[in-house]
Amino acid sequence: MRRIARRSGAVYVPETSALLTRVESELGEYFAGTRREFTMPFRPLGTAFECDVWADLCRIPYGDTRSYADVARSVGRPSAVRAVGRANGMNALAILVPCHRVVASDGRLVGYGGGLWRKQRLLDLESP
Repeated sequence: MRRIARRSGAVYVPETSALLTRVESELGEYFAGTRREFTMPFRPLGTAFECDVWADLCRIPYGDTRSYADVARSVGRPSAVRAVGRANGMNALAILVPCHRVVASDGRLVGYGGGLWRKQRLLDLESP
């Protein structure tokens, strides 16, 4: 929350709002297995490259994964695999922007700020 507030120039005030209620509802549906994509509006705050990566992550279908190299190619920067990893790590809207769907080229789980066990849990939740 501090990073989002700093990047947006906003002040974080912990209280209920219509947007927060919607986020809670959509996340609840996701974890209950009844929501596969999020419809709430959001505006990621990052560099142009980070925003391109995050937009690409949002296009990875529920239940699928892509490699960091796949994402780098998709955003038109095939040699920027490490930069994709960094952008993935800077994602402040985890789950809404599904950074957990990005894996190593050999399919291994790597690089998840919440811990690889959480990444595995999210991928398991999305598997058929």
